[in-house]
Amino acid sequence: MSLALDSAAQDLLFREARTANTFTDEPVSEEQVQAIYDLVKFGPTAFNQTPLRIVLVRSAEARERLVGHMAEGNRAKTATAPLVAILAADNEFHEELPALFPAFPQAKDVFFSERPARENAAGLNAALQAAYFIVGVRAAGLAAGPMTGFDAAGLQKEFLDGDHTPLMVVNIGKPGEDASYPRSPRLSYDEVVTTV
Repeated sequence: MSLALDSAAQDLLFREARTANTFTDEPVSEEQVQAIYDLVKFGPTAFNQTPLRIVLVRSAEARERLVGHMAEGNRAKTATAPLVAILAADNEFHEELPALFPAFPQAKDVFFSERPARENAAGLNAALQAAYFIVGVRAAGLAAGPMTGFDAAGLQKEFLDGDHTPLMVVNIGKPGEDASYPRSPRLSYDEVVTTV
């Protein structure tokens, strides 16, 4: 293969990685989460935007509140995962652009002065960052269980504010027994790629 990443790392991040539905009770430490973030923060975004915000749900009281907003099929796994992260898009991310994109500090006002433009950019770039976060969880030797089945308005009101849009909830930990379904099919290269 013509990839720089060795085969074991490719397996860890992609081929052998699965969405986890069950987890062991081994805790996920603050140091592990910080190491994940310190790696994935370097993933590319437009104008070096950093709209992703992460709420770590650690306390039993917060977990109970979160579970109440999850879709029925996601409640049990969210209740029992060692760590749960709410990933959200900060729609006021543009305030940080002068510091984060010093090559063009005016981008804040030129491109993002209107709320709809910010919401579109925040949603796209925070979703990119969320994907990097999932790969980072895998790089830490953990499994991720990302979910979008939840009451978004309720979750926003309970854990965020009007400037933050919830994107997904991610269960994190060491995979438990029968943690994942068998690998589902994927489209082939020829089904996806067109050369013009």
